[in-house]
Amino acid sequence: MRILLYNPDNGVTRNFMPHLWMFLLQSLTPPGHEVVLIDGNAKPMDEIQIAQYVRDEKIDLVGIGAMTRMIAKAYRIADAIRATGVKVVMGGPHVTELADEALGRDGGPRHADAVALGEADETWPQMVNDAARGELKEIYIPVDETGKERKPSLKHYPVIPWQSIDLDQFNLVPKAATKMLQKVGEGWGTFRIIPVESGRGCPYGCEFCTVTGFFGDSIRFRTNESVVNELLLLKARARKEKGQMAVFFIDDNFAINVKRTKSLLRDIIAAGAQVHWVAQISANLLRDEELIDLIAASGGKWVFIGMESIDPANLKDVNKGFNKPGEYAEVLERLAKRNVYAITSFIFGMDNDTTGVAERTLSQVRTWPPGLPIFGLLTPLPATPLYKRLEAAGRLTRVKHWQEFIPFAMAHTPLRMSIEEAHAEVKYGWAHAYSPEALAQAVDSLDDQPLGYRINIFLARICFRGIYFPMMGKLAWAKVVAQNRRTIFRLVVEAIFGRQARPGKSGGEILYDEAATPESQVSA
Repeated sequence: MRILLYNPDNGVTRNFMPHLWMFLLQSLTPPGHEVVLIDGNAKPMDEIQIAQYVRDEKIDLVGIGAMTRMIAKAYRIADAIRATGVKVVMGGPHVTELADEALGRDGGPRHADAVALGEADETWPQMVNDAARGELKEIYIPVDETGKERKPSLKHYPVIPWQSIDLDQFNLVPKAATKMLQKVGEGWGTFRIIPVESGRGCPYGCEFCTVTGFFGDSIRFRTNESVVNELLLLKARARKEKGQMAVFFIDDNFAINVKRTKSLLRDIIAAGAQVHWVAQISANLLRDEELIDLIAASGGKWVFIGMESIDPANLKDVNKGFNKPGEYAEVLERLAKRNVYAITSFIFGMDNDTTGVAERTLSQVRTWPPGLPIFGLLTPLPATPLYKRLEAAGRLTRVKHWQEFIPFAMAHTPLRMSIEEAHAEVKYGWAHAYSPEALAQAVDSLDDQPLGYRINIFLARICFRGIYFPMMGKLAWAKVVAQNRRTIFRLVVEAIFGRQARPGKSGGEILYDEAATPESQVSA
């Protein structure tokens, strides 16, 4: 059979890296079948285009995986494919919790011929073999001999052949700039962010999170050797292409077992497998100085920290009381001393939030080392404790909000502010954290660091700005460049002529004016 594995975009915002499940299932597909991959974030398609692709490429089976924010698009794509007569199987956290919705058993239309519940490492080969025989079942669940759900071990993790997988659709470098950038430094002809997992599961059980429900609360790890070999494979490919490769460890909490994480990082260093990497780590696990040293030495550049709130009452409400806002600054300083910076995530619309929460949060953020703050709204995802609590209290305003994805829009009423006020707080957070003045301040705060660090924070801020203010066309990009022209000019001048002394820092004359005229609030 010819099999298509498809991951949809949500039609509004797009991810900056591909989804691991496609590469994993491709590696787990039984011999004798050809698998092609399409990630809608990198290669957008509408329903007509995907149906035509399936016909033209003579696809026999399509597997679709989607999170809740992508499920509406996933269903539309699935419907278009099924209309061509090709079978569609679906999986992922949303389908696992709402299998009846995907199968049309809840009174709505049917979107899938079969669904995989939970992790599909073991059930995917069964689905492929059954489809090849024309005996596809409706539901596949990984169970043991007693009928109890079984979580797959990661000890014998499949080798993903990164050296041969077609990654062209995931290159973040514009084609027009490829040849020129191949000659720069170590070569930037390609740049890809590749997802890698070293473990699954999380014991914390935050009220709003789907992770514990899907992966379980017991942690399973790959062997250190397996992870190291994968990094070496990626590093070798980047070198061969005269390009760059960064890794995002998609573990729900990369340092949940600090002893094991230290062991892995030591092995990465010993094998020379360092690549620039990003990982998700809880703030409470970043108190360990040795761990931070190993993060930096192994190639860690950014750490995603789900801070969620600076209000302890909010954190307690959502079962995340292990976060201590009083130690946020210390944690970030500890990272910054090793030139590791943080992506700090905040949620507005929690039950103790009131108007002004965005500015109160930003007033704290401005005192921390520069990073990438991101802001969202509390979202009740299906089957989470949060969803069940709000449903029981009659507070859901869009009971099936996923059927019409609206970014940065609430699906329930907060207790101490209106929905409109919560929306305004998120907009305020993004606008003021990513204004030209805020970007200039972030660059200036790294004035004692090499130019590369300041360029890094500037480019990262520009890219993350696109999460809320999408920069989808040349005009939008031109506007962003114009708004940040002073900061760009200063960085370019320093790159060409070297650093010039600045008054109040090391004395001497200044080469260019660093007083930025206040710009208008960020808009797209």
